[in-house]
Amino acid sequence: MVTTSRKTHGCPAPSPEPEVSATTGEVPPAPAGEKELTTLRDVYDALVGRTKMRAEIIDGRLIVSPLGTPEHQVMIGKLVLALGARASERGWVIVPGLSICMDGSRDPYEPDFALYPPDAPRWGAREVYASGLIMVAETVSASSTHDDREHKPGIYATARIPIYLLIDPIAEPAQVTVFSEPKDGRYTISTSVDLGKEIHLPDPVDFLLDTAVFL
Repeated sequence: MVTTSRKTHGCPAPSPEPEVSATTGEVPPAPAGEKELTTLRDVYDALVGRTKMRAEIIDGRLIVSPLGTPEHQVMIGKLVLALGARASERGWVIVPGLSICMDGSRDPYEPDFALYPPDAPRWGAREVYASGLIMVAETVSASSTHDDREHKPGIYATARIPIYLLIDPIAEPAQVTVFSEPKDGRYTISTSVDLGKEIHLPDPVDFLLDTAVFL
């Protein structure tokens, strides 16, 4: 923000607004009577309910991003349809854009797709603990490339989520990858196919997914 000492009609220029660092979580002192925001989680909680944007804490960064494009949303919708019957058979719940949090740290995430049993443990009314999930999926967009490809596998493996499905329509060539068997903060197995081919989702889902639905 640029400020100036120039005056208009004899009134002083307005003081610059205090800046908040989304990387460090440092904030100016809270006004009297308001809770001081001392952590990134505090900043996140202050945003919840005030914005329709997606917010996550990834690698010590508070990431606030707009909802995906219509094409992005269509892909997730097709995944919901593809797995709907399997989820119904097992009594599982499918939610696009579910608010989840890491056990312990409560770092929040919002995967594009989540599959979980109805009795999965929660933090309050809004967030499901990541360790209670069966599967998550992300669709890569230009703004999420590094986080979805590089950071999310480690995050979801650390949370012990059995399956992470990565739909990557902007890769060359476009691909779908299944990460499974989480151990010691990493997935020990990953399988990739070109978009349009079939790929197996291992136990506990045990489903042959035809990725041609994403074309």
